[in-house]
Amino acid sequence: MPDSANTALVRRFYESRMAPEVIAETVAPDLVWDITPGFPGGGVYLGWDSVTRDFFGPLRPDFESLGTVPEHYYADADGHVFVLGHYHAETKSGHEADVRFIHLWTVRDGRIAGLVQAADSHVLQQALND
Repeated sequence: MPDSANTALVRRFYESRMAPEVIAETVAPDLVWDITPGFPGGGVYLGWDSVTRDFFGPLRPDFESLGTVPEHYYADADGHVFVLGHYHAETKSGHEADVRFIHLWTVRDGRIAGLVQAADSHVLQQALND
């Protein structure tokens, strides 16, 4: 079964590795980015500028690399795309971790309007604290 338009949009977001031109085309100005408590930087961020500055900004110094590996995409008829996958992280201290996640994306008017993330925060915290 081919991707729905919403799944294709979310897939494009992941595959772009946050390329600025793709972000400008895919992310709604009123984006709500909700990261599970216990995950580094857990909280709710409003707008891409806040996500970049307030979530990713403080997160970057702790990691040599941190990337998403989406594995399964599922969409519903209400503008949601569910993605199961894992983060692959390498900390500045050299520890590696694969951290399972589920992302629930909300697509509205052809743009990404929201993310609710749940992840195995304990695994990531162990890698950061070892």
